[in-house]
Amino acid sequence: MIKKEVEQKENGVKINFSGAIAKDTVFTMVQNCATGKCECMSDETKAKVKDMVVTGEDGNVNLELKGDVSEKEIQEALSRSKVVN
Repeated sequence: MIKKEVEQKENGVKINFSGAIAKDTVFTMVQNCATGKCECMSDETKAKVKDMVVTGEDGNVNLELKGDVSEKEIQEALSRSKVVN
């Protein structure tokens, strides 16, 4: 099982993935979003994201989405993600 904690930050949103998550899985999700292959995030939300930074290691991966995005938007996108569900 993958646990996802989403936290609003001053300059965007931070997601902490823990449990059965590989860092490569999060990189795949970021690549899909960056290349337009992501179906989980609306075009409006994608336009707000200025940068995506992945840190951590397998089992404890952090993803920072920088830009004018809200915790609610990212929670909704994560619920639709085929990569992390």
